[in-house]
Amino acid sequence: EILNTPSLGRKESEKVKQDIYYYDLAQYCVLVLRQDFSRVRGGWATAAQLAEILSHCCVGLEVKEDPEEFYTKFLPSAIDNLLLLGRRLQARFMRAVKDEEKQDFLRCFRTVTDAICWLFGGHIQLTKHVLQNDHFLQLLVTDDVETAVIMMSVLHSILGVNSSVLLQVDEETLHSVLDELVYKLSSTTNPVIGNAATKLLLLIAKFCNQLLNLLTTRYKGLKVLLSKQWIGKGFDRDLSQLLDLLYLEQSSGKKEMQRLHQAACIIQAAWRGFQTRKRLKKLPQAVTILQRSFRAKREQERQHLEKQKEDEALKLQMQLQRQRAMRLFHERQLALLEIIHASQVNKHLQEMEVKSALTIQRFWRGYRARRSFHQHRQSLKEYKAAVIIQRAACKFLEKQRSKRPLSPWKDPKGLTDEQRLALQQKVDDYIKLHPASQMSEEMSKELHMQAQEKLAQFMLRSKLDQRAAQRRETLLAQVNTDVELLMNAPRLAETTEKDLAVFMSRSVPVATKAKQSHNAMLKYARWPWWKKLGDEFVEDDVIPDDALNAELGSLFIGGRKS
Repeated sequence: EILNTPSLGRKESEKVKQDIYYYDLAQYCVLVLRQDFSRVRGGWATAAQLAEILSHCCVGLEVKEDPEEFYTKFLPSAIDNLLLLGRRLQARFMRAVKDEEKQDFLRCFRTVTDAICWLFGGHIQLTKHVLQNDHFLQLLVTDDVETAVIMMSVLHSILGVNSSVLLQVDEETLHSVLDELVYKLSSTTNPVIGNAATKLLLLIAKFCNQLLNLLTTRYKGLKVLLSKQWIGKGFDRDLSQLLDLLYLEQSSGKKEMQRLHQAACIIQAAWRGFQTRKRLKKLPQAVTILQRSFRAKREQERQHLEKQKEDEALKLQMQLQRQRAMRLFHERQLALLEIIHASQVNKHLQEMEVKSALTIQRFWRGYRARRSFHQHRQSLKEYKAAVIIQRAACKFLEKQRSKRPLSPWKDPKGLTDEQRLALQQKVDDYIKLHPASQMSEEMSKELHMQAQEKLAQFMLRSKLDQRAAQRRETLLAQVNTDVELLMNAPRLAETTEKDLAVFMSRSVPVATKAKQSHNAMLKYARWPWWKKLGDEFVEDDVIPDDALNAELGSLFIGGRKS
């Protein structure tokens, strides 16, 4: 109410704004905008009012002390928190079910966006910060019609305040904004969305030819989309202007492309001519190299054919020699068979088979030995080299040992007189600093008497404690016995005098306990000597607690097995 009072003059209004800033009320508003207003009195309407107050205070404020902090830190943080508040209101508006709640959230959202527009309208440098903010892009990327129209109006206000801001932001932000506008035109048929997006694209295209060229090159189907889907929807004037600009840019772009194509053809023709002339200069040398390589290849083929013919001739000659040798061998065999007596033929054939087998074996063993030698040649070389290296190393070490003189035995060095005196002086000083504690004979006797008294008191107290523990155990056994007797007692109509005697006399449980203790003592007395090794210093009439516990562990004390 103070800020909107019409009676305030310009100076008084500036004074009020300066007081609000210097008393940190504006900083408080910036910080408060980040909290959740669902639990605050007034709800999100209070947040919208705080946003409006903050924008009114920041516009027209002249900061004299440290203005750099105001323009570089305070204003960007205010814009960030306002956009964050807008995101929260948008989300709650889209989640709301009732119409009243939706209208309230939409009213608050519109108030916050008006505050943002008022703020960057007073400080033009904030338009770039608004466009590059992630919250603004997320607010713009929405499927809700009402909030999308409001955000496109905010973008329209940004371009109206600073039309060159799209050239100042980075390329990614510019492409994100243009992509969202074109997507809204292609994904919806709502004329309100189409009208707002068309106006924004027309404003962008009118501002700069560079952005118009970006629209035509990046979105090649935009003209077809606008002409087919949005003609006759109530904003034909703006649509026709945008289409004219796009077609004009396309025609100028075609002329530019033709010019660039002609220039590229000229450059390619000059380069190809240069390459052709260069190849023609190198042609004689290339022909010589080609002829040389052809002749070398032809010579290689001729040598290969000659070698192949020689191999075939050698193979044929060897085959003929083998056949001639086989014929001579058979002829010799037939001649020998004619000469030898019939009774000696078998013996002769056996001798020939043995000689043949020996020959074959001799050749096979030689072949196998040669192959084995070739396979193990490298390992033999390594073995011989290792033997040579080891022999040389052993000789070198032997020479070194022979050259090294033997060191005579040296007695350990003793202490000199000066060192002995210094060490004795250190021992005396330590004894003076740490004297031994001395006690007289009377003090030792008195200390002995005190120890004896304390020991006697401890023994007496331990005996009393032991007796008290035994009494407690006796009472507990008596109580358990009574409980067991009561639980096992017959009904009153079935009781006899014998049952009454059990309750009136204590002799039965006492006798049972005495019998159990006596049996335990007898069993302990029968133990072998190696079980009593730890009981040399125990009195004879005292039985260890472990023995009693072991014996009484299976007894019924008070009618219940403990």
